Amino acid sequence: MTPDSDPRALGTFLKARRAQLTPQDCGLPEPAAARRVTGLRREEVAQLAAISVDYYTRLEQGRVRASAPVLITLAKALRLDEDQQRYLYELAGRADALPRRRRPPQRLRPAMRRLLAQLTGTPALVLGKRLDILAWNPAATALFTDFEAVPPHRRNYLRLLFTNPAIRSLHENWEHDAREAVAALRMEAAADADDPDLARLVGDLSVQDPDFRRWWAEHHVNSATYGTKHYHHPSVGSMTLDCDTWASPDGSGQRLMVLTAEPGTPTHDALVILTAWAPETSRR
Repeated sequence: MTPDSDPRALGTFLKARRAQLTPQDCGLPEPAAARRVTGLRREEVAQLAAISVDYYTRLEQGRVRASAPVLITLAKALRLDEDQQRYLYELAGRADALPRRRRPPQRLRPAMRRLLAQLTGTPALVLGKRLDILAWNPAATALFTDFEAVPPHRRNYLRLLFTNPAIRSLHENWEHDAREAVAALRMEAAADADDPDLARLVGDLSVQDPDFRRWWAEHHVNSATYGTKHYHHPSVGSMTLDCDTWASPDGSGQRLMVLTAEPGTPTHDALVILTAWAPETSRR
């Protein structure tokens, strides 16, 4: 008999796990009297999981099937790591409801870091998956915003394009640029539809902005590897910049986005002025 077909196996695991914990491990007050058993009592697990003692008792006895929400609270109450959570869900016969594993954080590639450091006279960004902004140079700070002041979890090109008033007003053709960015994200979503961070980003912007919600539903796609951007900067006025994006060949999803202007043009002169005011440090 396999573990997940035995209704007693889940109860055995729950009892074994609560025996490994103390009230202090779980933030419960230290008992006044000596305890006759080691570990947590059933009443304490039920309290931590916000379920009734009777329901938890029947779980341990194999007389009731745990729902996905109950498994979530039990995993938190019993301080289960990812492997233990997976085992819990398998024992309960609910592997289909298992929360997705947390993705490792994106790390800036050394080659991208070196390229960015060499681009001193033109704005450049390193974009990761979901158009997350992983790094930038001082010229990008001067053009767009102080990315260092933006909380890391909100440091996303598309999110800022829709929710940051300064960046939104910087784009003279905001609707065109925003639709292109949405199409680029939609194309990326096709390659990794199960990304929970992508789902969170799309959900947030769908609630906050009706334009995003409508354009996302249209399913337009665009690789957005090159194009022209029209900006109106509050300090140097109108600028027309060529925007080119190069993808890293290692499959990391990282892209270098560079904005340039033809030498001798008014935009190039404005860019020289703007980058001269740029701070000497940048996030890498």
